[in-house]
Amino acid sequence: MASSGVKGSAAQTAAAYFDAWGKGNVSAMERLVYRPPPDFAVRHRRLSDELHVESLQLTPGPLKSTGEQAAEVPFAGVRQLTEFGAWPFDSTLRLGVRDRAWKVLWAPETLHPLLKDGGTLELGEIVSSAAELVTSEGDRIPNDSYAEAYLNPLKPEFEQANHGWALVSKVPGQPDRQLLTRRPEANIERTTLSRPVQAAAARALDGVDDSTIIVIRPSTGEILALADRLQDGFSAVRDVFPPGSTFKVITAAALLRNGLDPAAEVGCPGSYTIPFHRSFTNDGEADRGVVSFTDAFAHSCNTSFAEQATTRITVDDLRRTADEWGFGRPIATGIGGTCGTVPETADLNVFGADVIGQGEVVATPLCMAALAAAVESGTWRSPRLLSKEQVLRIDGRPHEDVRMDDGIVASLRDMMAAVVDYGTASDAGLPEGVSGKTGTAEVPDATSHAWFIGYQDDLAFCVFVRHGGSGRSVAVPIAARFLKGL
Repeated sequence: MASSGVKGSAAQTAAAYFDAWGKGNVSAMERLVYRPPPDFAVRHRRLSDELHVESLQLTPGPLKSTGEQAAEVPFAGVRQLTEFGAWPFDSTLRLGVRDRAWKVLWAPETLHPLLKDGGTLELGEIVSSAAELVTSEGDRIPNDSYAEAYLNPLKPEFEQANHGWALVSKVPGQPDRQLLTRRPEANIERTTLSRPVQAAAARALDGVDDSTIIVIRPSTGEILALADRLQDGFSAVRDVFPPGSTFKVITAAALLRNGLDPAAEVGCPGSYTIPFHRSFTNDGEADRGVVSFTDAFAHSCNTSFAEQATTRITVDDLRRTADEWGFGRPIATGIGGTCGTVPETADLNVFGADVIGQGEVVATPLCMAALAAAVESGTWRSPRLLSKEQVLRIDGRPHEDVRMDDGIVASLRDMMAAVVDYGTASDAGLPEGVSGKTGTAEVPDATSHAWFIGYQDDLAFCVFVRHGGSGRSVAVPIAARFLKGL
């Protein structure tokens, strides 16, 4: 290739250039270039710095003559980028005789083909602070699960700055083109929600407006499902409603504690009047005569409970029992929440209404699900949507488990089983092994609220339909759909 009087050869110049380039000796490279631009060294160093290049490998191909005093060497290169790893490219080193010596005819595309025509390569940082809440299994929360109102406000608790990168090619007059991307990973936080349980709860509520299902694992207090379709801004964990006859679980516990045996015979007339006070009636004024206390519970005899409570226990007895079973305990869920209240009263009419879940007694669906869970496990546990550690961090209060009285627990289990076996929830399509308590809470000048609380094995639940009507006809079928959908 050398002409007479020409210094060196194209092959020698190319080899020297590649050797210097591989070693990062930009000064030596510049001496081999014909008329290098004033910013030759700056361009090389800036590209390496801006793209976070850790190393460069060059593999020259065979020298090709393109004229008597021109040649080129195709080559392959691999830049090792900190953020992306190996990034290969192909280019061509062009050479020519200038001033009686073989020189490199350098152009920006020698560095990289995309630098041609004023193109630039830029490494941009992608910043994300997103947090993704997933199920206990690590899966995505099912779509349209009716849990979004609780999960979305929770995400900021777990947001942290995460960085990603994008390598972008920019050419004047052309749209930017992303060559490589490494998206920032969202901070993943597991909730206690179970994907199959949450999905079954949500599907059971499809088409049922103003409704909610809360499902708790009694052995741990974990919220397995929180499907909330309550309207008008109401919340199943924060807003209280009259619990109707589901509150008879509390009243029954108070009566059991004060000596009333489950087998004791009690009256269940169609109506009962507290002496010198108001009257109470059963649903449809059903008169069952004399029945066992368990049967009175199973058939939800308002008259039995009004008579027994007003003659055997006091307001303080009822309030103390309610407090033990959750009403007086702090709830530490990670998403806030409350339980309910049994107000003090000296009015026997109000007390009589309170013992059947009317009057001034109110509770959240969350509280009633926790009540059912406590009966199943024998231990009251604060329901929680996050790990105990995260609940403590967010709510700032300890998560305390409280063992309940074994005798009372055993009696309540038998009584709740009777409700499904032959009481108000019988023949309603519930699977085997379910125990529970129905509730229909009257509301002034509006349709009653429908309730059903219960459990099956290590799974406790509360179904609540605001202004839905009868607990037996509305809430129990929803529970059946949910349980069969698991």
